[in-house]
Amino acid sequence: MARKLSVCPLSLEEANCLVDRWHSHHGPVVGHKFSLGVATDDGVVHGAAIVGRPNARYLDNGLTLEVTRCVTDGTSNVASALYGACRRACFALGFTRIVSYTLKSESGVSLKAAGWRVLAESAGGSWSCQSRPRVDKHPLEPKLRWEATP
Repeated sequence: MARKLSVCPLSLEEANCLVDRWHSHHGPVVGHKFSLGVATDDGVVHGAAIVGRPNARYLDNGLTLEVTRCVTDGTSNVASALYGACRRACFALGFTRIVSYTLKSESGVSLKAAGWRVLAESAGGSWSCQSRPRVDKHPLEPKLRWEATP
């Protein structure tokens, strides 16, 4: 019998603990606007999403949010529930757009199921440059930018 999924609020600390445990290529984040979890009826949290200001300057217009992390333990439908809940919360708070990124190699099926659409593809690559060298700890492949609007 399938268990009922419920959305629950999480502190940034709680969400970051799950990111640290389950995210395949990124670590915890420094700040957020809000974080959500999805739990089964037994109270076990099976996923978390962290929503904050967009990382890209040109998207940071005061009306756009970004899902900066979304992680699950693999329980069915949890990622879709998280993306749908983030979308609803964003618009309920008065924001007009929410974005997120996936690696091009990822299917994005959870975003599609939650009503998001692909808006753009980035070239990928490193942020390191001669004037500001960085050590790349994340995949450098192209990424897809997903968007949801009311």
